[in-house]
Amino acid sequence: MLSLCILETDHLRPELVDEFHGYGYLFQRLFERQPIPVRCSVFNVVDGHYPADTQTFDAYLITGSKADAFGDAPWIEVLRSYLLQRYQAGDMLLGICFGHQILALVLGGECGRSDRGWGLGVHHYQLLEHKPWMTPTRDGFDLLVSHQDQVSVLPKGAQLLASSPFCPLAAYQVGKQVLCFQGHPEFVEPYAQALLDLRREVYGEDLYGQATASFRQGNDGALIAQWMLQFVTWS
Repeated sequence: MLSLCILETDHLRPELVDEFHGYGYLFQRLFERQPIPVRCSVFNVVDGHYPADTQTFDAYLITGSKADAFGDAPWIEVLRSYLLQRYQAGDMLLGICFGHQILALVLGGECGRSDRGWGLGVHHYQLLEHKPWMTPTRDGFDLLVSHQDQVSVLPKGAQLLASSPFCPLAAYQVGKQVLCFQGHPEFVEPYAQALLDLRREVYGEDLYGQATASFRQGNDGALIAQWMLQFVTWS
């Protein structure tokens, strides 16, 4: 059984906690449905919680967050330092949304607020590379998204895996050690819809309507979760 450390980088809005609990919980539910068995340990790094030095994991997963990966909050600075230590120690790292962005920064890339605005709803990504751990194979995939920041420069040595017109650097790999996606495989449609409803005035009616309508096409969160676990076991 794989041992996965989930570094939770946010707290859900209070009105969403009873139903959705947290990002760590959403990932646990997602991985429970995968063919590769995995044991998840969740640590909320916003609260300063990290694994003990004696704990070992097959991989570390950094979740999404409403915070900016390039921010200067103390907990973000501590996390960046911790992730660099993990990378230098040879640990395997998986990044989703905020995690995708902060790992790019830690490894020498760049990210920031995108002039394309908010990405919401279900987005389609074209797969640019087909790897052995990407089974079942696809030419592209769809994921639920909620972000206005993007990676603008990949880390040195990173390989771009997937892209879209809205998010050109949507997924990347660094050797056999790092795999990151901008989209959210752990999101379920009720949670994504609840986020949209809470921020409807911020997004405006046009973008809100487009995002809500996009849910009808479904998404490939389960597929990406399977690929992530296969990446860990393949490497």
